[in-house]
Amino acid sequence: MLFGRYNFSCVFEDNAMLPEYKGSTFRGVFGHALKKVVCALKRRPCEECLLRQTCVYAFVFEGVHGNGAYPDKKRVAAPPNAYVIEPPLETKTMYKAGESFEFTLLLFGKANDHLPYFIYAMEQIGRTGIGRRINGKAAGFTLKSVCSSGHELYSCKTRQMGSFSDVQTYSPDDFRREHQDHAGKHAVKITLVTPLRLKYRSRLEPDLPFHVLVRAGLRRLSSLLAYHGSGEPQLDYKGLVHRAIDVQTMESSIRWFDWRRYSNRQEQAMFMGGMVGEIMYADVPGEYFPILSFCREVHLGKQTTFGLGKIEVELL
Repeated sequence: MLFGRYNFSCVFEDNAMLPEYKGSTFRGVFGHALKKVVCALKRRPCEECLLRQTCVYAFVFEGVHGNGAYPDKKRVAAPPNAYVIEPPLETKTMYKAGESFEFTLLLFGKANDHLPYFIYAMEQIGRTGIGRRINGKAAGFTLKSVCSSGHELYSCKTRQMGSFSDVQTYSPDDFRREHQDHAGKHAVKITLVTPLRLKYRSRLEPDLPFHVLVRAGLRRLSSLLAYHGSGEPQLDYKGLVHRAIDVQTMESSIRWFDWRRYSNRQEQAMFMGGMVGEIMYADVPGEYFPILSFCREVHLGKQTTFGLGKIEVELL
């Protein structure tokens, strides 16, 4: 699976008012702008569109992969989204004209091929504005540059795309290998950087036993590689979950955090809760390290497109 991390640098042209957690705002305007950029039959619903199977918007936001693109056996009912937006993590809500801000776009699989569309969509967002209206106008901004791995791919000065071949590749073999490189056991600290929403036994709870974390990690790993890569790895899924039950929690500061977002589809404000804080596990076997490392890069749990489920992993 191709994995790209693209850093967008912008400057506000107007005073701006954004929510404390900005992921939902960025995701919402991104979807509207991308549809305007790529939609050829603007008056036709996506599900009735003749171009649905080859449309960038349908692929990114509607989960349409084209005929025959789904694997024969799926561990999930629907394909995972091909992107994650990592918004600015700062909680400030007021920005002055001339202030800069950054966010990161993660792309999986063939979504990387469509990067120019995403850049153009972000330029259009800058023209129409973002955030709450001030004096009747949303805040405009200029997209200054897009970088990956320290290389500039796009600049507003030239408005030309450079080469963007610096993408990471994950294959099933990366997770099927013997664990000689990850021998032994370590204490592990997991930091929940953004709210983590995990359902276990149909419930959302502010508790994270290691086996629940592993279940979620295996779902994320298998679904992303199945739909956006060359196939899910042939792992001992049941054995990994069973052995994870024996891993004990050393200490935890995890708590539940509710944040408010407005849903354009449902036309109402909604509370979106998740776990935040830190948790430490004792004597974690090395076989879990590649899974945790992968989830650190791609996020974990529900609503990852908003930037939720960002974790840090530290071996102690």
